[in-house]
Amino acid sequence: MRLVLATGNPHKLGEVRAILALLGLSRIDLRAASDYQQVVMPEETGATFAENARLKAEAVAAVVDEWVIADDSGLVVDALGGKPGVRSARYAGEGAPDTAHVRKLLDAMSDVPRGERSARFVCVVALARQGEETRIVEGYCEGRIAPYPRGASGFGYDPVFEIPGIGLTMSELGAVTKNQISHRSQALARLAPLLSELAPNAAPA
Repeated sequence: MRLVLATGNPHKLGEVRAILALLGLSRIDLRAASDYQQVVMPEETGATFAENARLKAEAVAAVVDEWVIADDSGLVVDALGGKPGVRSARYAGEGAPDTAHVRKLLDAMSDVPRGERSARFVCVVALARQGEETRIVEGYCEGRIAPYPRGASGFGYDPVFEIPGIGLTMSELGAVTKNQISHRSQALARLAPLLSELAPNAAPA
């Protein structure tokens, strides 16, 4: 089964490939939408993660004759009223580097005490194809915002997202552990039975 991921982000592509392998779906041929010249990614104009995931999946599926998955994910911080939320990738401005988003977040959280720094990563995944009903699944990872970045792996807000009970940030966990507990892995785990049904030969024998 060929599956197209509605992204041009190589970090996300690699992460989804690794998660599919952990879920026993390593035989799925995962491609990036950016590999298809006819694909133009739409603007993320939705007010929710689900709206943006659906928007991206259906836009790519309209021009690619394959099953398409798209995720919209981000960081929801309770002390900031849910921000950065759907604007997580644009929090410090369009095209700003991850370090700028993290710095803006930490500045906004500078006066928030440790006990009130709860947050969660949210991931919504949409699966779409022309002529088929779009399916939507969600995944969450609970945590808190660390006072400063720690760790060298991961991307986005991983260096300041601390996992309670473990005491490490996502960036300190390492890719294997992260891919077992992350919001993206939780969402894809909910999608896995459907992928297995669509492609019964995708899992190892």
